[in-house]
Amino acid sequence: MRAAAKKQFKGGEDIQVDWSPESGLELSASKVVVDDVANPAIELSIDDARELGGDEVEVGDALLLPMPMEELGRIAAQTAKQILFQKVRDAVRTNVYDQYIDRVGELVNGFVKRFERGNMIVDLGNLEAILPRGQQSRGEQWNQGERIRVVITNVSKESKGPQIEVSRTSPELLERLFEMEVPEIYDGTVVIKSCVREPGERAKIAVVSNERDVDPVGACVGMKGSRVQAIIRELRGEKIDIIEWSEEPSVFAANSLSPAKVNQVRITDIENRQMEVIVNEDQLSLAIGKRGQNVRLATKLVGWNIDIRSEEEIKREVAEQMGAMIASGAPVPLAAIQVVTAQQADTLGEHGVTDIDGLANTSVDDLVEFLDVSLDEAEKILNAARAVIEVREKSLQAATEEGAGQDEAAAGEVEQHAASAELDGTSTAEVEPNNEMTAAGYDEAVEQGEASSTKPVALNEADPISEDELLLQDAGRDLRPDAIAPADDLDAAEHEEETAAESEAATVASPGEAQTSSALESNEVAAIESSKEEKQ
Repeated sequence: MRAAAKKQFKGGEDIQVDWSPESGLELSASKVVVDDVANPAIELSIDDARELGGDEVEVGDALLLPMPMEELGRIAAQTAKQILFQKVRDAVRTNVYDQYIDRVGELVNGFVKRFERGNMIVDLGNLEAILPRGQQSRGEQWNQGERIRVVITNVSKESKGPQIEVSRTSPELLERLFEMEVPEIYDGTVVIKSCVREPGERAKIAVVSNERDVDPVGACVGMKGSRVQAIIRELRGEKIDIIEWSEEPSVFAANSLSPAKVNQVRITDIENRQMEVIVNEDQLSLAIGKRGQNVRLATKLVGWNIDIRSEEEIKREVAEQMGAMIASGAPVPLAAIQVVTAQQADTLGEHGVTDIDGLANTSVDDLVEFLDVSLDEAEKILNAARAVIEVREKSLQAATEEGAGQDEAAAGEVEQHAASAELDGTSTAEVEPNNEMTAAGYDEAVEQGEASSTKPVALNEADPISEDELLLQDAGRDLRPDAIAPADDLDAAEHEEETAAESEAATVASPGEAQTSSALESNEVAAIESSKEEKQ
């Protein structure tokens, strides 16, 4: 009513509204009594005040002057109504905020009332809450009027928008469900340390027991899985891994990768919270999970960056490193042996054992005393060190033998001296004849055609060239026949005759043959002289 009166009169008066059951609403303007009036809307002179209130009025007093209610019309009434409704709504929201602000994270039951633009409106009984699309699980389908369990995530005091926001994907929902189903969690015997979810697919929850006699994992699973199965049904088939929490990060990480079996966990960087997990080859895909889901949830649960590697890969890397060390002859560190842990290597270093050679020379008794292990474990470590040394010695011996073999091969090679030459067409020097060219009967054999072979050969046969013929070719004389006639038919008889002819042509002329050729020459001379005489 005061707002409506201010809008109606617009004089700047300080309007006061009083309400009583007898008289109803009363409007009045409050004015202060002063000697000199500076603002007539809120001030009143002393003379006027004494006329209205009597002589008892003094400077500084406040007088309430009644204002006419009749001048307030329809617009003032409508304004009063709107402001009244707004104040009532603000009062309701304030009441709801005060009621639910302390219930954030609490599990509440409701009913699906309607759907608005992908969001779900949940009826909580005395008010409505909104379940946004981003807080709904992808694997869940809900119908109107169906019962639903949600957890309160946010309570707003703003005048616009929904006031209570609930969720079905929050990890707190899983924690509240376990508190409802597991009495040991409700009374504090079993404590939930951490919880992570990928809604609709898989969740991991870490629990620990405050009492030694209570198994935290068994308490959450229940008899034949009755407790955890109730939670799985509520989450519409979401898989749940219940893990025992541990203060040791390596143990906690190994447990968090369940259902995969872990062989070894190595902390690589404490400051950056990084660790390396080693599993068998058949457990690698199970440890990583579908699209990396298992290791991703384990990383969130533990709070460390986890790098999963197979044991076979580690062995290959160690073998390569050891091979490089062995080939170089450098001392192999103790960390290269898989049976020696990092703590054992540090302990041996304190006793002066820093490499494989020193470990192999250590006795079993000393090793048992240094590492506080059994005799079997000590012998296993020593055998591994001796095996590495044996491999190194074999490698070095093989390298030495290979080097010696290469030296022998280099010494046995014949040193060759070669030079290349090209034919000089401008040279006019005569070729000096060799001994074979000047042999007795050579010219006669050439004139008679006995020095060249006329053996018919097939076109597809190779014609061999002897060393003598090559020498003659270099001298510019070719003894090969000018034309090669293909043989039509080479029978056995012709082959024998040709062989005999070739042997006769290849035989060097004897002294008797030389005499025969001289007689022939004398006969030719006599025939030439007789022909000259006849012409004369």
